[in-house]
Amino acid sequence: MVKKRHESLGLSDEAVLDMYETMLLARRIDERMWLLNRAGKIPFVISCQGQEAAQVGAAFALDRSKDYVLPYYRDMGVVLTFGMTAKEIMLSGYAKAEDPNSGGRQMPGHFGQRKNRIVTGSSPVTTQVPHAVGIALAGKMEKKDFVSFVTFGEGSSNQGDFHEGANFAGVHKLPVIFMCENNKYAISVPVEKQLGCEKVSDRAIGYGMPGFTVDGNDPLEVYRVVKEAADRGRRGDGPTLIETVSYRLTPHSSDDDDRSYRAPDEVAAAKTQDPIITFGAYLKEVGVLDDLLESQINNRVMEAVNEATDYAENAPYAAPEHALNYVYGE
Repeated sequence: MVKKRHESLGLSDEAVLDMYETMLLARRIDERMWLLNRAGKIPFVISCQGQEAAQVGAAFALDRSKDYVLPYYRDMGVVLTFGMTAKEIMLSGYAKAEDPNSGGRQMPGHFGQRKNRIVTGSSPVTTQVPHAVGIALAGKMEKKDFVSFVTFGEGSSNQGDFHEGANFAGVHKLPVIFMCENNKYAISVPVEKQLGCEKVSDRAIGYGMPGFTVDGNDPLEVYRVVKEAADRGRRGDGPTLIETVSYRLTPHSSDDDDRSYRAPDEVAAAKTQDPIITFGAYLKEVGVLDDLLESQINNRVMEAVNEATDYAENAPYAAPEHALNYVYGE
């Protein structure tokens, strides 16, 4: 029998199967949303495909009973792990009244759910970084035991909000985990035209924190490094910068044509490292997953996606006059 890497990380067979199912659920919801968009039923998709391993591996390393997550717009794997449901994500896609993120006011990908400590994101990229730092500062001042976890793309690592947030967190030794999901493209700009340094994690030293670059297609490696960062934050040793390297398997969004800036051969080559396939292969290699169980998981996931789609499609839209709710004082 091949050695089970996950056991050395303290993860049970059940836990890694749960990780795999969450990754698959994120993928299948995303695929369904593209079909609905192309059918003219939902207006917009911004995809998680290719990044599920980093998202789910990281979120599993956190304490889902007390930590705060500030996801960026692709982070379906993070929010599913933290308790958002397929039905709730689909309600957001359809912009229905029951959408927990915004009551149908915001585009998909603006995740926010108070009960699960998923902190609302904003449309300008990287604004979530100083928010995560502020939450960590509040927790430290109130002597609360939680870490804040914030994600962003490698394009966002060039924005002022990232640098200001990282600097403040480093100075004050705040329990923040900064996770850059490097998917190689900031819309159409390749990473080699974005960074003057070799890796995003090279920037960590300037802010007095450790920096790590890991394989974003390997959920176990992401779990390991995020778990160490969370332990470090809880001990009072300050923030960590983590860069997960993967590949965006879709266009930037449903409004983008990626054929204008990257070759089909490049995308096809990246699909051979698809984390859904490679993690499934690992689980089979160590005897945790077999064809029958894989089929059962996929059937369960598709049932959830179908149910979520039907529910959201038939759910009511918000009343037009509700557009002004929470904007002006009542």
